[in-house]
Amino acid sequence: MDIVNILRDKILNSVDELVEEKKIQQPLNIDNIVVERPKKQHQGDYSTNVAMVLGKALSSNPRDIGELIKSKMGYEDIIDAVSLDGPGFLNIKINLKFWDSLIIEIMSNDKSYGEDRFGSGRKVNLEFVSANPTGPLHLGHVRGAVFGDALARLLEFVGFKVTKEYYVNDGGAQIGILVRTVYYRYLQTLGDDIALPEDSYPGDYLLPVAEKLLDKYGKELKNIEEFERDKIIRNFSLEYMMKVIRSDLASLNIEMDNFFSEQTMINSNAIETALSTLKDKGLIYNGIIEAPKGKTHTDWEAREQMLFKSTKFDDDIDRPIKKSDGSWTYFAPDLAYHADKLKRGFDVVIDILGADHSGYVSRLKAVIKAFAEKRVEFEVKLVQLVKLIKNEKVLKMSKRAGDYILIQDLLEEVSSDFIRFVMLTRNNDVPLEFDIDLMLSKSKDNPVFYVNYAHARITSVLKRAKELNMWPLSKVEDLEKRTFPLIENELTLVKKLSEWPNVVRQSAKFHEPHRIAFYLNEVASSFHSLYQSSYESGSYRFIVEGAQELCANRLALANSTQIVIKNGLSLLGIVPLDEMY
Repeated sequence: MDIVNILRDKILNSVDELVEEKKIQQPLNIDNIVVERPKKQHQGDYSTNVAMVLGKALSSNPRDIGELIKSKMGYEDIIDAVSLDGPGFLNIKINLKFWDSLIIEIMSNDKSYGEDRFGSGRKVNLEFVSANPTGPLHLGHVRGAVFGDALARLLEFVGFKVTKEYYVNDGGAQIGILVRTVYYRYLQTLGDDIALPEDSYPGDYLLPVAEKLLDKYGKELKNIEEFERDKIIRNFSLEYMMKVIRSDLASLNIEMDNFFSEQTMINSNAIETALSTLKDKGLIYNGIIEAPKGKTHTDWEAREQMLFKSTKFDDDIDRPIKKSDGSWTYFAPDLAYHADKLKRGFDVVIDILGADHSGYVSRLKAVIKAFAEKRVEFEVKLVQLVKLIKNEKVLKMSKRAGDYILIQDLLEEVSSDFIRFVMLTRNNDVPLEFDIDLMLSKSKDNPVFYVNYAHARITSVLKRAKELNMWPLSKVEDLEKRTFPLIENELTLVKKLSEWPNVVRQSAKFHEPHRIAFYLNEVASSFHSLYQSSYESGSYRFIVEGAQELCANRLALANSTQIVIKNGLSLLGIVPLDEMY
């Protein structure tokens, strides 16, 4: 039961009635009409800007329109009262019986409370991480990995069919550097006194690859032809590094559905096929592009080259497809890869990239528009950097990696569930600070602790109630006969729980799973406030001796809160704690 959608439907029905009665004109756009919880409690349970939106669209007085809509909104079942406030906001007070019925609904639906099917089975390709297979995953990859996995869980919860995809960059120059570095490490392992070349990958993480290479081939690789040797090292190293990457992802509770190989795509002539399609559409030509603006490029040479007419689709410039030596530009495989996504029939394509890829957005949008044969939703989500802090100092180095903090380094400090939650406490396009000391603290300033503490408290309460034969309830429906009205803090918590379906919908609609982390913190805050509250009769208790019916009501509220917290953490890929550490 999504109270926000219910109210919005009632409001729009009222508008339709007024249009039919010719009291107002048909508005052209109703997308800006929102129903939300007001900031001030005296303004009702929900507020809507419908009169303000229609007043502007129809050049009418918002308060006059507000009065008309107010007269059309029936006060049966859900709505208890509607009032007009300020320049034209409509404030809605909900019938108290609704809040009682909501608790029953939450308990009856359990894991499916908040579930929405607006995805309607549409297919989503969600590409994320896609780190070069030249080393383990590091801090720079963690945020995008967690964000992508949480978004996938969220989209599946609302009815999409999601393919989580990792694009394996195994076809570029970086693989040559990997092969060379592993070979030099192999020689060092054999005892050769040899230094790594300048353009090698630093750190110790490739030593195990060299050692396993030595175990399998002995000294044989020193004595075979270079081309064959590099081929062996390439295949061996890529297989090893992809096992490491899969293991790193698994340690964060992430499992990909598909690993898409760039080299396999290149070998299948997919780039040539994609370019042939674009040529048929008149979107490939030979031309000369201008030198990059803003700086003087002494090595710039104007020359004719193969170009994709991406400016036809609002890109800044037409994009080169081939380099001067005849090899493909970095953009060429990207173009073919996105053409392949569309060929596989996805309705929604989402790329999650690092903030340093912001310049790629317009060209990728152009590719989708050029190849799409049907309406395809495409979005690029850019993930900002994470700053790791410990003892009030920024950590920057890892001996194993050379320049980066590895995922395994981070996991030695905090659990994967803590990492996941913290990575989702900010919008993806906002830089994030990960303070290890804060995450290990037991305070409300630590959101991971605060939410889990609420869940653990409820687990303890229900466990004690079960020992006293007060839980579980024999029939959830018996709560409808309750005679104890909700007190203020209980009502505040129930109202917060009512927001969950709309939080899910909005998080999925805008691809913003951080909204769930925010919301769970608010739920935990409301619960802790109730748990610690005091009244004339003394401190608040969920279990009160000699008051079976009162306890049943309060335990049902606690259980409903636990259900929402558990469902929310599940969408974030986190297992809630039943006991605090």
